[in-house]
Amino acid sequence: MASHADHVVAVVFADAALIIALSALFAQVARRCRQPVVIGEILAGLALGPSLLGLLPGDLPRTLFPPDTRPSLNILSQLGLVLFMFVVGYDHDLGDVRRRGGLTVALTAASILVPFGSGIGVGVVLHPWHRSVDGKAVDLLPFALFLGTAMSITALPVLARILTERRMAGDAVGKMALTCAVIGDAIGWCTLAVVVAVVHASGPWGFLRMVGELAGLVAALAIVVAPLARVLAQRAAARADPRSVGPALLTFAVVGLLLCSWATAEIGLHPVFGAFAFGTALPRSSLGRLAPDLGANIERFGAILLPVFFVAAGLSVDLGAVDGRGLLEILLIVVVAFAAKIIGAGGAAALFGLGRRGATTFAVLMNTRGLTEIVMAQIGLDMGVLDQTTFTALVVMALLTTAATGPLLDRLGIPVPPPVSVRFPRGEEPVGVPAARGGGPPGDGFPAGHAGPPS
Repeated sequence: MASHADHVVAVVFADAALIIALSALFAQVARRCRQPVVIGEILAGLALGPSLLGLLPGDLPRTLFPPDTRPSLNILSQLGLVLFMFVVGYDHDLGDVRRRGGLTVALTAASILVPFGSGIGVGVVLHPWHRSVDGKAVDLLPFALFLGTAMSITALPVLARILTERRMAGDAVGKMALTCAVIGDAIGWCTLAVVVAVVHASGPWGFLRMVGELAGLVAALAIVVAPLARVLAQRAAARADPRSVGPALLTFAVVGLLLCSWATAEIGLHPVFGAFAFGTALPRSSLGRLAPDLGANIERFGAILLPVFFVAAGLSVDLGAVDGRGLLEILLIVVVAFAAKIIGAGGAAALFGLGRRGATTFAVLMNTRGLTEIVMAQIGLDMGVLDQTTFTALVVMALLTTAATGPLLDRLGIPVPPPVSVRFPRGEEPVGVPAARGGGPPGDGFPAGHAGPPS
């Protein structure tokens, strides 16, 4: 007879197998529907939660995922999440951002500020209904800032995959959207770190302490870790067997991202901030020559665990429990999120002379939210800023904005080309991996004087 602890371990293994298998099935369905893989994974998480499985008799979500197993599943989901966030940070090419100049900065600012301001406005309107979560008071400032940040984000990995599938990675609008998403992603995570610090800090001095500790970690990454990684890579290349360099750098990256995740968790922030910061700090130009598959290898491992995160999120979403007021909140958040991105990104692009079609294409691409939105929403739920109604609204918004991208691009005359024999992990190619080249529709590039980023 197995002990209780052994039984919990066995159930966790069975749950993980169920989650991975169902996520793979839903991912295949999403591909056949010409949707990003993340849409299928989000739906798999919702299907295993109270929104679908909970409609059947017997409280199946609780039976399949008993309370004793959820802490272990949460650890697996957090591990998959920090691995994913490392890859997002590692794939940020900030040098490429600097090369693309003021036009990129202007478009990024409009793509962020209009949704951010709109989200703050929504937060002010909704806050009277969400003054407390689980008996704890929620101040207006973190609630409004959180919604503003969530509204302004663009999902970088999903956007990169869409550009690759549509053969838009080589045209001006596609490259500009990707670069703006890189900048916006970095700004969004920094803003969210400030919001988390505001929530967790015990007064002004506590906030300053957290900011100081985070600044110290970032400085250490820039001054110590990045040069150290460069030196280690050079010495490994000079002395070691070339076949051993890749595994050595992979070990260095995994150990580093886990330690940085631990550091930010101890500071009082979420572990994802440490993984993202460590990935951003690593010199990709140096490491990429010696270990070109470094990011892809970590992504493959994280891809096995990441579906557990979607199920953990799905267990917190109960669409059947949403009342009339909750439906109004969901509708408000979805409509404002769509409109703010389209107006902010598309309006700025039109002002800079992209033309109606090019500006609309740019706006539709920047409206992709996907996994990044779910991660932010889960952080807000975990730290007690969001209740289940607002969390559900953000999940629905992420699902609809991402799912709408493909059909809207089809309406703009940018279809998915015939499939090619290239496969990417999780179906979402990381930024920085050479993508299929090819122009978009004629006339969608930048006009004279705004030739867009160089190839």
